[in-house]
Amino acid sequence: MNIHFSPEDEAFRREIAAWLDDALSGEFAVVRHRGGPGDESALIDERRAWEKELASGGWTCVSWPREAGGRGLSLSQQVIFFEEYARAGAPGRLNHMGVTLFGPTCIAFGTPEQKARFLPPIVAGDTIWCQGYSEPNAGSDLANVQTRARLEGDTWVIDGQKVWTSWAEWADWCFVVARTDPDSKRHAGLSYLLVPMKQPGVTIRPIRQITGDAEFSEVFYDGARTAKENLLGAPGEGWRVAMATLAFERGVSTLGQQMLFRNELDSIIRIAKQNGKSRDTLIRQRIADAWIGLEIQRWNALRTLSDDTALSGAGMIHKIYWATWHRALGELAMDVLGPEADVAAGFPYELTPLQRLFLFTRSDTIYGGSNQIQRNQIAERALGLPREPRP
Repeated sequence: MNIHFSPEDEAFRREIAAWLDDALSGEFAVVRHRGGPGDESALIDERRAWEKELASGGWTCVSWPREAGGRGLSLSQQVIFFEEYARAGAPGRLNHMGVTLFGPTCIAFGTPEQKARFLPPIVAGDTIWCQGYSEPNAGSDLANVQTRARLEGDTWVIDGQKVWTSWAEWADWCFVVARTDPDSKRHAGLSYLLVPMKQPGVTIRPIRQITGDAEFSEVFYDGARTAKENLLGAPGEGWRVAMATLAFERGVSTLGQQMLFRNELDSIIRIAKQNGKSRDTLIRQRIADAWIGLEIQRWNALRTLSDDTALSGAGMIHKIYWATWHRALGELAMDVLGPEADVAAGFPYELTPLQRLFLFTRSDTIYGGSNQIQRNQIAERALGLPREPRP
């Protein structure tokens, strides 16, 4: 594991830090520290404009190869970019799904024509993507997908329902896992379709969260259509393509996530010093534990990124570790705030960042694979334990 940065890397750190500081002043100062977890629907128009601002500096798709329109940054420079992006308080990426998930998947599996069509608008900040995976009966058990697509001439016709679809309300396109072989079961017979969201037959119903935000939605497909050529990979290969997408999700951007966590911890420490809670022995110990946990996340992420395997045992513990840690951080925030943690300023009861942190982190151990599912995967895939037979 190489945890050191070269002089060239440090020069790059100064370059991106200076660019972000300049870009987030003036017009875009309003988006600083906005659009993160529990705040995803904030300032949509401003964050769309921010995507174009990133594009103007060549910073939208830094990890993509140059031939795909990206910067082709080295692994260490990608780490630096995501860390400095979070350190600067830059806003949550409105096109996270396009840049981090769909784009790399298209680069890996797309035809030359698909790459030429779909990648440049992401680089330019022009198109927003969402992910059509989860369904009411196919969340952690993704292989149970029931959404169906049939080929009529040169068009796929899609019927079904997706749920927990982040950014669906603002997305232009969705990558949808659908069953294209009506006689298939489980992993077989699934395909990975690219579906325009703004068309008849697509109904989007936002789901209101406990934070008051509604960044994800139910999406109903009732005869929605997409062209025959908008199939990524071959028919029936959807499971393999979908799993590759999930592997990209566990990439370098996790280092940026941890920097956001550090910003939250720094805020908690600052308030603890202001209100005297830092003199409480138990609070001090919990703050120290939180700091230690954050350092463990960083070193484990760097170890995982240095691993040549697709998803090592070290990588498999990452989600359950950070989710459990972050949930505890939300509880620590409430205890540091004290009685004012339960009080809102007044109608419309705008939450403070730490109140939002607490409420949102209730979901961390559920979405993206619940803790129970994570434990099963670690037991079976990392430790090689036998799988209990189904009744």
